[in-house]
Amino acid sequence: MTTKNNRVLYQLKVTLLEIHPPIWRRIQIWEDATLAKLHRTLQIIMGWEDYHLHEFSIGHRIYSVPDPDDDLYERKVIDERRVRLKEAVPRVGTHFGYLYDFGDSWRHDLQLEAVVLPDPEETYPCCLTGERRTPPEDVGGPSGYTDYLEAIADPGHEEHENVLLWRGPFDPEAFSLAAVNQQLRNKFRLGRNTASAHNSPP
Repeated sequence: MTTKNNRVLYQLKVTLLEIHPPIWRRIQIWEDATLAKLHRTLQIIMGWEDYHLHEFSIGHRIYSVPDPDDDLYERKVIDERRVRLKEAVPRVGTHFGYLYDFGDSWRHDLQLEAVVLPDPEETYPCCLTGERRTPPEDVGGPSGYTDYLEAIADPGHEEHENVLLWRGPFDPEAFSLAAVNQQLRNKFRLGRNTASAHNSPP
């Protein structure tokens, strides 16, 4: 059994589907993190604002925050706050889904790439690398994002001024690894998230 002193990390590749060229991130997170913590991590690394519903789909199971209306639709939802990543995703190579915003339907593919040892000097979760900026919230899903990019890139487009007023300038290629990791540290700054903290006396 894994103890707190020899915990390992899950290395995940996160790809936003139906977007080309791809928007993706590679992260490391403790194997015993809950799916709720993975959700909070995904929101930060992808740049979402966390004001829409979400769910994980792993195999034939759905994980999220259960709602009383789930019973009305005969929809079984497992509480993500009670399930740890290593329990839901036990094998390297496993792909699973993360859906954010049931209206815009931002679908993410997550792949468990490796199980690795922590760096005693690093704070986890952390983002290793990634490419491209996440679309603005409420832009209308992948098709709406395509229209948005066309409008913002063309000063002659009839919607150009409107999209600029809505969100301001937007660079789809922009991605700051340093900024993402600083946000992760701010969110999960407690000492128990560092590898060295688990080897220190109380």
